[in-house]
Amino acid sequence: MKLHNLAFIDTETTGLDPNKHEIIELAVIVAKQIPREGRGPKLEVIEEYEWKIKPLHIETAEEQALRVNGYNEVDWMFALDLKPVMEEFSKKTESAIFVSHNLTFDYNFLMKAFEETGVENRMHYGKLDTISIAFARLYDAPLAERFSLKAIAELLKVENTKAHTALADTRALFESYRKLMGA
Repeated sequence: MKLHNLAFIDTETTGLDPNKHEIIELAVIVAKQIPREGRGPKLEVIEEYEWKIKPLHIETAEEQALRVNGYNEVDWMFALDLKPVMEEFSKKTESAIFVSHNLTFDYNFLMKAFEETGVENRMHYGKLDTISIAFARLYDAPLAERFSLKAIAELLKVENTKAHTALADTRALFESYRKLMGA
């Protein structure tokens, strides 16, 4: 795992159920792990991507999810179909380790998208969840009462001015991980 890139990933969706709802925004920051003697790896961003994805079944969306994610028809006018997004995402994340905050949520939506599009998931089997890392690292921190991305970012003094947009959340995820790991 030490030789693999890390893929910091966030999805924005039309609801909470991957069998009913859809990904409408996807972002990834691919970072290289650079070994440092006795200090763990330094992280170097290779590239970052963000895609707006055209929902096929907006009628099944939860109004609350659309409101939180800022979905509107104007901003999604030039959104892409899911399949070409997943093809590009698969290439960009090949052999990379999946890193997310509340990994199960993002992972389940992405696996459903891979299944629906027939695109091969080429990521490494390893996965890292920053909720687990934050819980372990910050367990005794007096101000660590909640472990949402927002709470962790605030505690670590990581700015996230456009929360609930995929790229902004991915950048906050990356910076939070970097600070948690001293990378």
